[in-house]
Formats: sequence, structure tokens, C-alpha cells
Amino acid sequence: MLYITFAVGHTDKTVRSIFMKRVGEYRKLLGVTANVTLKELKLVYRNQMKATHPDKFVDDEEGRKVAEENSKVVIEAYHFLTSISPETQEANKNEFLDTITNSGIKEFYFEKRVLYINHENGIKYEYLGVPQSTFVKMVNSDSIGRFAKRHIYGKFLFRKSSKATHE
Repeated sequence: MLYITFAVGHTDKTVRSIFMKRVGEYRKLLGVTANVTLKELKLVYRNQMKATHPDKFVDDEEGRKVAEENSKVVIEAYHFLTSISPETQEANKNEFLDTITNSGIKEFYFEKRVLYINHENGIKYEYLGVPQSTFVKMVNSDSIGRFAKRHIYGKFLFRKSSKATHE
């Protein structure tokens, strides 16, 4: 089963800058630099959540709603930055290498400049900032697995995904 969904009108440079902007915005939101360790990131995250937790606004419904929205954004930023952290990448390196070496591609799809690849072993990865042109070449290649090994794996920022297959 193959799902093809993609956005049009973006150049390769634009796609990469969008994801770097997202990373930059998340770092700015949490007040961290590119060199932040997972331990430091967790501490910053916990402190921000303590300071603006919705439970602090018991008698202020409007403040509680704002705090809930802010909490969602902080949680999203934390999980995203954690998933692309060099420490996380290093910790999952053996599993990643085993998956891309020994497990074929079961299905893949492209949505909002993210290439989702579901492997036969059940592990899923998201490759961020993949240009539409690369995805089109992948779809049209003779061997999707070989194309991914040459042009996707190791070329794009990636993270392990819990997102289910494309609905």
C-alpha cells in the first residue's frame, strides 16, 4: 500500500529553512541553545511546566485556558527537541542502523514536508524537511529501498515516530 500526499510550491531551500525555523522556535521557546543536553532540556521543561501549569489557575478560568494552550506548546517543543537530540540519536543508533539495513520499507507517505517510512519490522521514522522533488524521485525509482539508502537515510534530520500509518 502506497500513499502519496504532498505539498507543492516549495523549493529545497525553503523546505529546509522551514524545519530549521521550527527547531529554532522551539529552542527559543524553551530558552535553550543547540548544545543543550537532554538532562538540561528536561530541567528547563520541568521548570517551565511548574511555572505555568494550568492547576495554578484554580479561580481564573481564562488564565487556566491560556496556561493549557501554553503547556501544549511547551510539551510539543520538549518532545520534538528530545527526539532530534544528538544524545537520542546516538542512543537509538543501533536500532536505526539495524532497521535501515535489515528491514525493508513496508509503506511510506509524504505530508507537510515530512517523509514517513514504516518498516517491515514495525518501526517508523519521520524524515524532516524532505523536498517534494526528492519524494517524487523516490516514488518513481526502480527500487524504493535502494533510493532511500542513497538519498534519504543519513541525509535528513529524522526521528523515530509513533505516528500510525497514513489514514
